[in-house]
Amino acid sequence: MRRRLLTALSAAIAAVVLPLTTASPAAASPPTTSCQIEHEASIIFWGVACTQPGEPVIGAFATWRNVPITFTSGSTGDTTVSAANYLTMTPNTEGGFFANNIQVGLYAEKTGASTSTYGPRWTELGDSGGRTESITAGTNPSTPDGTNHTYMVLRQDNTDQWDVLYDFNWVGTTTDQLAVPQGNANRIDIGLEVMGPQYLTVPQIANRVQYLAENKTWYRAATANTAQVASLGLCGQGSTAPYCFDMQLTDNTTFTQLAVAKPGPATLQAADVSADIKQDVPSGQSPSAGTAPTVTRATYNGVDQTALAACMAQDPASCLTTVPGLAQCIQTVQQCNAAALATKDTDAARAPASNASGASREQILEQAAASFDVPAQALDITSADSAATSLSATGPGSTDAVWTVESSSSTHGLEQRGRLFHGFQATYSAVTGRLLNACWGTMCS
Repeated sequence: MRRRLLTALSAAIAAVVLPLTTASPAAASPPTTSCQIEHEASIIFWGVACTQPGEPVIGAFATWRNVPITFTSGSTGDTTVSAANYLTMTPNTEGGFFANNIQVGLYAEKTGASTSTYGPRWTELGDSGGRTESITAGTNPSTPDGTNHTYMVLRQDNTDQWDVLYDFNWVGTTTDQLAVPQGNANRIDIGLEVMGPQYLTVPQIANRVQYLAENKTWYRAATANTAQVASLGLCGQGSTAPYCFDMQLTDNTTFTQLAVAKPGPATLQAADVSADIKQDVPSGQSPSAGTAPTVTRATYNGVDQTALAACMAQDPASCLTTVPGLAQCIQTVQQCNAAALATKDTDAARAPASNASGASREQILEQAAASFDVPAQALDITSADSAATSLSATGPGSTDAVWTVESSSSTHGLEQRGRLFHGFQATYSAVTGRLLNACWGTMCS
């Protein structure tokens, strides 16, 4: 029986987030079984860490840099080729191994012989289906230039739903998450998910993650409470490229950082440009220097924007405790990062010259049929301006032309929980073929 969380937060701390504590004060055990079962599928491969602190979690916060993801050229037939680095929050683990959850992270997909998409998005999996939204506001969100970005989910006070923030700005709210039983030890997963591993290379992504306890204090989980899954196997330990992950958890006592990479085929090794971007090091060491974006406002919604810009460039994992006003701002789910509001990432602005003709009707039909596992002949497709077809306020936000694909056929949606839902709707950029938003099941209502 589902019960609402009864613990009341004291008024004295309701509006603030206390400083990060290096390790959880509670003890639990690694969620090894649930992590292994949930991250096993015949066509999807994971290099992830799953942590389950020994206390309820009301927020999760992760940072990593936009690294280049390289795809082979040419056709891959019916094989979907993609890579995603996600922070996943499972609010109620009593829902089973495939419980409702929220994902936010970076996604890249090969969309044609020489084209691909890249950018952040967030996804909600609920009882009655799911939905996904691309994130288009921010500082170069869809550019693999080594820029730091932040990903966060925060449970709303007095409700069962969660807010999603990107670069410390609100981008959406869930609608179909389960109530959290009192004392439920929620689970956080973070790491890399790939499809078609023989066709892509992912350089090292340095994932750092923290969780928010009910006392409004940020913690890093204990390593003893963290499980790891490398479903392709580890490189050099019985597995070889391109069918392996390079993965390392830092350090021995505290989950400070998960570094994960997926080497590609020999033809792509020379294209690995990870050495050309700014690299992360675990907290406590000196990070590589970065260039802070220009900020025109000294203070915005109570946040010191100059300090925030510098922190985002250097060590965003520390921003909640070092940037004046930031912790208070995110607790009210405001827009806290003025620089990330200044631009919109449009497909027309970043389309490569090689893709001047845009994404064809046939290409989009093939892409949607593969993603949703529905025959192309069962799909309806129309073209329009994206401003008229966005599924929500967090959608494309531009006037780029789009293709909208719909079907009433059964589909698993964009998930692997073994469930089927009635119908889906998806909107794609007509310029690059990027998925802008989608819903499946009654989440489309």
